Amino acid sequence: MTKRDLPAELASVTEPDGDARLSAPSAERNAGPLTDLLRDHAPADGRALEIASGTGQHVLAFARAFPGITWQPTEIAPERRASIDAWAATETLPNIRPARALDAAKPGWAADLGGQDLIVLVNLLHLISTPEAQAIIAETGKALVPGGRFVLYGPFLRNGETTSDGDARFHASLRAADPDVGYKDDFDIVDWLHAAGLTLVEVVEMLANNLAFVSERATET
Repeated sequence: MTKRDLPAELASVTEPDGDARLSAPSAERNAGPLTDLLRDHAPADGRALEIASGTGQHVLAFARAFPGITWQPTEIAPERRASIDAWAATETLPNIRPARALDAAKPGWAADLGGQDLIVLVNLLHLISTPEAQAIIAETGKALVPGGRFVLYGPFLRNGETTSDGDARFHASLRAADPDVGYKDDFDIVDWLHAAGLTLVEVVEMLANNLAFVSERATET
């Protein structure tokens, strides 16, 4: 799994202070709304995993807002893991762990990173192929504890259609660069969640025409 090149507005840039931190306008913009969304779905305490933590701006905001949760950020790229740890070092938060290397599209990681009460994935599925997206969701279902929740956020097609000219252009640019990637359909996402043993709790309309899918692993009886 590799993230494809992003438009300048979404790409990360080096912070001016000269350390390892990267920043992305989209991450800064999304941190507040995503934190507000998690207030309705995160547990009071427990373990949380962020898949593809990117620059680390999101997980720092989450750790700050939810001190009872221990947050494990992950990233495939070493420079982004360095950025995550550099952002975490700007505050003395005891509930954020060092970033771990993870290619979440490769089966098997749930055996090592299981027992999660919450898993968060932001702005990735449109940058990877359909089989990779399905693999991530399947492993997520295995990594959650019964009753654990999965929050999936990003841009998606609605019944096969984009919802704005900007989304149509971005989706087309992704497909032109790599026909295997691009926006995934909302109906397909629901099917993949169900196939992974997850029950849809809520679909939330978010900023910039994005969606958040909140699902839950069934409790054992």
